[in-house]
Amino acid sequence: MILAGDIGGTKVNLALFDGQTRITEKRYESRDFSGFEKILQDFLKDNDAKIEKACFGVAGPVINGKCELTNLSWQIETERLREKLGLNSVWLVNDLAATAYAIPFLGPEAFEVIQAGTSVSEGRISVVSAGTGLGQAFLVSDKNGKYIVMDSEGGHCDFSPRNEQESELLFFLQKKYSRVGIERVLSGPGLLDIYGFFKATEDEAVDSPVAIVERAIAKTSPVCEKTIELFISLYGALAGNLALQYLSDGGVYLGGGIAPKIVALLQEGGFMEAFLDKGRFAKYLTKIPVKVVMDESAPLLGAAQYALVL
Repeated sequence: MILAGDIGGTKVNLALFDGQTRITEKRYESRDFSGFEKILQDFLKDNDAKIEKACFGVAGPVINGKCELTNLSWQIETERLREKLGLNSVWLVNDLAATAYAIPFLGPEAFEVIQAGTSVSEGRISVVSAGTGLGQAFLVSDKNGKYIVMDSEGGHCDFSPRNEQESELLFFLQKKYSRVGIERVLSGPGLLDIYGFFKATEDEAVDSPVAIVERAIAKTSPVCEKTIELFISLYGALAGNLALQYLSDGGVYLGGGIAPKIVALLQEGGFMEAFLDKGRFAKYLTKIPVKVVMDESAPLLGAAQYALVL
């Protein structure tokens, strides 16, 4: 039996797998707990299954078996988890790497298509996920046709404006942050900051990313609509950049919590317009499949798959 986890700034999902078959799963709100071990204790108290391996996707860089979560004040260590579980086979991987490990094993029903493209068998794949933060990971096939996953902290690269409006957004954010990385705009908190940028001239108050999305979809708030429109354009531009940087002819996949909630808006055209706006390489990008990962449990499957093959 494999214990798999997806540990993020907003939620923690834990599951038990028998091979690739999920036996049980439970979700926790991260901020309701002082640390991950409390959650692990709660999950295991009602499970008497014999666990042989464990792998956890964590929202932050994993260095020497340790991870300090980027958007939550937790530190998670492989050695402590081995002691807690009484196992030698315990691994920590970046949460986007966990999502990436799942991509080759998810069926067509797990995705919504933004651009069908022409997928290349064993082609390179980019995965980018906007949620509490912004994560990136990449898959490259080896000489045996098996995928190697590369994790990344690319979400903390510089935010680079493309036009006057985005330059004004950058100046607006520089008053609040010492440095503006791309995660500052492409994340849940980023949605709130883009909303604050537009709200400077509007009399309206929204206090959560969920409310912004809901009002934009319902078309009850021009400010929220403008916020989502810019967010989608920035997301498309970033996805197009990744497709070029990694020649992602196997596809670009959008994970995380935000894309599934706005998938209908992503399909309206603004996302792909920004994705394709790459000058002489626009034609190349029309061949790249672009899909939204609709299965929230994909990181769990990826973590289980990582443990399964080791």
